[in-house]
Amino acid sequence: MQLYWQLKEMKNIKVGVIGVGYLGRFHAHKYAALEGVDLVGVADVDSRQCQQVAEECTCQSYTDYRELLPLVDALSIAVPTPYHHKVADECLELGIDVLLEKPMTVTLEEADDLIEKAEKKQLILQVGHLERFNPAVQAMEPFLTTPVFIESNRIATFKSRGTDVDVVLDLMIHDIDIILNIIQSPIKTIHTVGAPVATASTDIANARMIFENGATANVTVSRISRTNMRQMRIFQPGSYINVDFGNKKVMTIQLSEELRDSGMPKQVVELRTFADGDALLSEITSFVQHVRQRTKPAVSGIEGRRALAVALQVMDQIKEHQKLDLFQNFLHSQKP
Repeated sequence: MQLYWQLKEMKNIKVGVIGVGYLGRFHAHKYAALEGVDLVGVADVDSRQCQQVAEECTCQSYTDYRELLPLVDALSIAVPTPYHHKVADECLELGIDVLLEKPMTVTLEEADDLIEKAEKKQLILQVGHLERFNPAVQAMEPFLTTPVFIESNRIATFKSRGTDVDVVLDLMIHDIDIILNIIQSPIKTIHTVGAPVATASTDIANARMIFENGATANVTVSRISRTNMRQMRIFQPGSYINVDFGNKKVMTIQLSEELRDSGMPKQVVELRTFADGDALLSEITSFVQHVRQRTKPAVSGIEGRRALAVALQVMDQIKEHQKLDLFQNFLHSQKP
């Protein structure tokens, strides 16, 4: 096995993309631009879209993804979430390394199945939590000490893509993953609110997560706003950090021992910008490196499952609250 991978490191890695809609198309373009990688083909049930992306990336197109599987070493899977488990399971069964878009699956049972299969076959299973590769997120990590409070807001204009799942799996799971990576402590309690507005599922939600070490994170998401905003503020003793995901900026505020006349410590403010960073290219480059070196991704199936577990807990709480509200409204309507 070791000799096999040593020989594999000497040749180009053959890759493909299954699902080339909005996000999968970008995956294909990134692979096509990488050295040491051969983009063999792309697959999608939409033959017109698939052919267009194949022409853009100079590769083959397939309407049946199974025809692509025998030709590749590794794949990105960017199909709708309900099909994640089915497609990834087939790929892993054939010994193909997988970069699976988030959320990794619909259920924890499906996630566990993929993790077990990848471990058994010694395959790479990376989950596409793209914000982990945002240069602003990576730049803030050296400034983290002991976070005690995190305020996160991810507000987006409405887009029809992504509405196959509710806003928690569509947007909030990004922030859940980042927060779980920042606060290395189990969650003690979660308090949630949420509501459907433009779709049949939850479109706006808030979750307050209290951790066993005493830290708290307050996360708000919406996909029905008139503007876009993706920001996180992290407060810790002696400093706080403001991360602007969208504009790729990190502001750090250090409190000095010297006091102002008001009694407030003086602040040392530094602003760093990373406009040239490409999170998706970094993510895909990292995946390819893990495929070559047979190393564990920072966002493996285990991290993907961890974020999914919290997201599902948030969703279940919101649904229970909505049922209770409907029941109470029904009882109120029955009063004389």
